[in-house]
Amino acid sequence: MSGAGDFKRRLERAAELRSYRGAGISAEEEAELDAAEENERQKRRKVDDAKRAEYLIRDAMAQGKFDNLKYAGKPIPGLGEAFDPDWWVKGLIQRENISGLGPQAILLRTEDAELDGRLDAQFTEKQVRDILTDFNARVIDARRQLQGGPPVITKTRDVEAEVARWHERRAARGKAQAPEPEPEVSRCWWQRLWRGTT
Repeated sequence: MSGAGDFKRRLERAAELRSYRGAGISAEEEAELDAAEENERQKRRKVDDAKRAEYLIRDAMAQGKFDNLKYAGKPIPGLGEAFDPDWWVKGLIQRENISGLGPQAILLRTEDAELDGRLDAQFTEKQVRDILTDFNARVIDARRQLQGGPPVITKTRDVEAEVARWHERRAARGKAQAPEPEPEVSRCWWQRLWRGTT
């Protein structure tokens, strides 16, 4: 591959020289041009990569390309933590707010923690029973599967006990929301009598 590149460069160089000769360049001027080009190539080879990188960084700073960066003046997140091979997946899930992915054991734990709130949002006892039956079936199914990952420690819920708790919470909410009756102002007997006649 490099042989083809060298041949192409020689061919381009020969074309340049032909154009110069047609323009009236002498052999001495041609030799000076070759020496100047070789000198330029030597200078480029002497500049090491560190100096070139430093120059490019300074040039970018002068152009303002580093202004208004997201973490300017702030610590880089996750820099001091231990290496995690799945860092990119976790970052994607967090950035895109993806839910419903992960080991079944962890998903069931989070659902178990939020189950009371979900049950409280239901209106009928049948809806509560359906949700609890579905949850228990998925917990039992996750215990049977041997897919690896963390163990399933989520317990099944007793349907009858949860329905009773749902009724209690619903009754407590109803009492809290019911307006208190206004206390009757005590009046003298003659004021009550006078009001009753009008």
